[in-house]
This record gives sequence, C-alpha cells and structure tokens, in this order.
Amino acid sequence: MEKKLVRTHHDLEVYQMAFEAAMKIFQESKSFPSEERYSLTDQVRRSSRSVCANLSEAWRKRRYEASFVSKLSDAEAEAAETQVWLEFALKCGYLSENIMQELSVDYDNILGKIVSLINNPQQWLLPGAKRR
Repeated sequence: MEKKLVRTHHDLEVYQMAFEAAMKIFQESKSFPSEERYSLTDQVRRSSRSVCANLSEAWRKRRYEASFVSKLSDAEAEAAETQVWLEFALKCGYLSENIMQELSVDYDNILGKIVSLINNPQQWLLPGAKRR
C-alpha cells in the first residue's frame, strides 16, 4: 500500500476523520430540541470542531516538539469531551443507539490516532525542530 504524502493538516487521516465526525454531529444535532441550543447543542458542536482546530494548530507547531504535543493533547481532550456530550445526547433521547454507536467508534479511532501522534511525534516534526 502506498503512503500518501502529507503536506497540510488536511492530508492527515485523523483530521479528515475528525472533520467528518464533526459534520455528522452537526447534522444530527440539528434535530436536538431548541431548549438545548445554548447548552448541549453548542457544546457538542464546539468540542467536535475544536478537535479539528487543534489538529490544525498542532500541524503548524511542528518546529517545537513540546508545542506540537501540547496541541495534540488539547485535541485529545476535546475529542474526549465530545464523547461525554454525545453520551448526554443519547441519555436525553436526542441520538439513536445506532448513531451513537457509529460516533463512538469514530471517536475511539480518532483518539487512538491522536494518542499515536502524541507518543511518536518525531516523524512529524520539521527538520531542525527543537526537541522537548
């Protein structure tokens, strides 16, 4: 299997997965009750989008290993937060079991990829990057 060249954060598989999951959450959350607009709906949308934003920022901080890993850690935390909001949405009856299962698998995979990046940042750092 041929490896795809990664030039920008858009080329990262984990970014693509997180973006797709955030869009799925956006679509599903459109049907949440209006009384949740400024609480659960906003929170789950914000945290899911923040995973992507933090991955993008991490990509731009690759000249400093500690900064790169820190932003990846932020992305990991936002992904975990998203899982909590999804659990609330399920328990409140706003998400079906099937959609919740799909999103749980998505976020478990996203988290796994982020943790792998955190544990092995060297291959992603820019030449001459400052090590921790």
